[in-house]
Amino acid sequence: MTTSNTALSQKTLNKVFWRWYFWGQIGWNYEKMQGSGYCYAMMPALKEIYTNEDDLQVAVKNHLQFFNTTPDMAFIILGIDCAIEPELKLDGMEAVSGIKTGLMGPFAGVGDSIFGVVIPTIFGAIAAYMALDGNPVGCFIWIAMGVATTIIRWLLFKIGYTQGQSAVGTIAENMKPITDAASILGLVVVGALVCSVVSIHAPGTFTFGDVSQPVQDLLDGIMPSLLPLCGTALVYWLLSKKGMTSNKAILIVIVVGLLLGCTGILAK
Repeated sequence: MTTSNTALSQKTLNKVFWRWYFWGQIGWNYEKMQGSGYCYAMMPALKEIYTNEDDLQVAVKNHLQFFNTTPDMAFIILGIDCAIEPELKLDGMEAVSGIKTGLMGPFAGVGDSIFGVVIPTIFGAIAAYMALDGNPVGCFIWIAMGVATTIIRWLLFKIGYTQGQSAVGTIAENMKPITDAASILGLVVVGALVCSVVSIHAPGTFTFGDVSQPVQDLLDGIMPSLLPLCGTALVYWLLSKKGMTSNKAILIVIVVGLLLGCTGILAK
């Protein structure tokens, strides 16, 4: 990937890539988050770079710092790290930490939108609807998406490694418009899913004198898919509360749904 005399071997680069691919979230905790997984992924590179045991310990400690970003986008940071660390070694510890700290936030904004929402939502919805119709192609679409994202991850790792330090300036200059575009696209996709996937219906009828009007028609007159929107907003509100987890939110939705469904207040 590079002709530098300090270039890491292809075998080492492959190990770094696959370690993060399979075990990037290993040891995840609220203090360091992905810090231990990042250090584990970089260990083959660190062992090749630092032949002195004392230097290796210092480098390992430096890589055990806090780290948290979208796992897919972390491949770029890993690639950049693998490119500059053999050149700078311990003298570049601050530079390595700065790159990780400076890029993990913006990359999370882009990665969460693209890899966390847009790609799985679009292809997952297509695959799921085809599968529900009995079409086996839906299964292969999901598998193909997994293969495609793996290739994208490798390309991101390669870009980070080949560009090295110069990639930092290029990425920083172009990150804001990419982040904004990805965020807007993600919001559009999620908004469309709310009205097409979330199904909440008010079966009652509002009666005033001789006039009867289905409650659902009244709500649709105010805003189509108003109840699905309110239900989705409620779940997001619950998840914003301290101590709330996705499992707890799911349990609350199930209990509330059963109560409102059995009493006839709401229906699917």
